[in-house]
Amino acid sequence: MITSDLLNRAVETLRRGGVIALPTETVYGLAANCEDELAVRRVFAIKGRPATHPLIVHVARASELPSWARHVPEEAWRLAESFWPGPLTLVLPRTARATDAVTGGQDTVALRVPNHPVALAVLDALGGGVAAPSANRFGRVSPTSAEHVRADLGDEVDLILDGGPCTVGVESTIVDLSGKEPAVLRPGGLAVEELERVLGRKVPVRTSATVRVSGSLASHYAPRAGVVLSEPADVGARVTSLRARGHNVGVLGPPGLTLPPGVPRYDVPEDPAGAARALYTRLREADEQGHDVLVACLPRAEGLGIAVRDRLSRAAAPRPAGG
Repeated sequence: MITSDLLNRAVETLRRGGVIALPTETVYGLAANCEDELAVRRVFAIKGRPATHPLIVHVARASELPSWARHVPEEAWRLAESFWPGPLTLVLPRTARATDAVTGGQDTVALRVPNHPVALAVLDALGGGVAAPSANRFGRVSPTSAEHVRADLGDEVDLILDGGPCTVGVESTIVDLSGKEPAVLRPGGLAVEELERVLGRKVPVRTSATVRVSGSLASHYAPRAGVVLSEPADVGARVTSLRARGHNVGVLGPPGLTLPPGVPRYDVPEDPAGAARALYTRLREADEQGHDVLVACLPRAEGLGIAVRDRLSRAAAPRPAGG
């Protein structure tokens, strides 16, 4: 439980340039006052994140959009009214309030209103925005509990607010509304089908775009183990082949999978929302068991299954040197 004293301490920490871990419905964020450039740069340093990789500005309510975005199209208001607070991030042309440190030097800013009572209470009391990328080392598995944050970052964070496990479990869906047509730049916790229902049109998913956004690098969300992607029908053969080559193999997939004897399975529900909620926790559990390879079943490409497939594909991508 977050007491009023702890809430006040969190806000004062942000005001004096500190960095806190903040629960949201998607993942835990590493939060700094958006308008304190030194604090924002400390977020990059703690994560080991490239300074050109932009951050998402979290605000308390949709009415704050015009102070951060110089043009808010009608479709942005419709999406905000339908899905905020919630796992939706809007990319819009920025005002001067959104600094280069937050935007990565771009002319756009990414904005969202998180759906978590602790995050909203902090934002409301602060009276401004926070930059809050996931509270983990850059490129690694995002945290969905306060314990994950402690394990990853330890004493490098001034304060960790424990708001319980995240209810969505994957990052927000990022929608670019800075151009003529809307486009999804990162699938996430809001299904593309829901966006299309509200906008009354198809919204393409463009994972390669000129606008840089969080979580868009080819290799991201990766556990220490190497990840091999598989359709459910092929998992057994993949596991057998990898074990024959001497690998310590685990499997990430639905409970009904048939596996060779003695192969550990890390259950992820078949329903897309359940898979999203469990994904990062199961990846961390597999890492704790020391597997060098994790065979991951791909869910159906519908609803939040699109976001889970995106995260698994990035986790399986070749990693940069030293990553």
